[in-house]
Amino acid sequence: MAQFTVNANRFDPYKNFKFRVKWDNRYVAGISKVSPLKRTTEIVEHREGGDASTPRKSPGRTMFEGITLERGVTHDVEFEQWANKVWNYGSALGAEVSLQDFRKDLVLDLYNEAGQLALSYRIFRCWVSEYQAMPELDANANAVAIQMIKIENEGWERDYDAVEPAEISFLEPAV
Repeated sequence: MAQFTVNANRFDPYKNFKFRVKWDNRYVAGISKVSPLKRTTEIVEHREGGDASTPRKSPGRTMFEGITLERGVTHDVEFEQWANKVWNYGSALGAEVSLQDFRKDLVLDLYNEAGQLALSYRIFRCWVSEYQAMPELDANANAVAIQMIKIENEGWERDYDAVEPAEISFLEPAV
């Protein structure tokens, strides 16, 4: 297990249930689920005639998988407005796409159990490739209505300015 440097007594890794997503310099309300940040690099195999029977391998193109964001259905229109920048049915012919601003950079922040920023990732040149405004409706169900967007991206990186926080202790008197 990797050691924590600031909090040497911490053993547990961070949990996956405290996070926030930011675009346009503000946090987006109500996001309850984010799919993994995942990238895959293709393998390029090469073999020369005099080589052994196994090929040499080197990295090829890297692809970043789409990211799904889910939240409960409310009157907030953030998901819909962004999805409409990629395709807006009500726009004039030839003006369905908002070419100037359909891409956004996102920030995904992960917090520790005390609500302190632990990790942060920047996700670049995102755009909505899939939008689900309403879920399947079922009169016999007992569930929250969830809307979803899938965003394509051109890469992400960890923000190393977000450093391990000094965890609070309740042994100290509150100030």
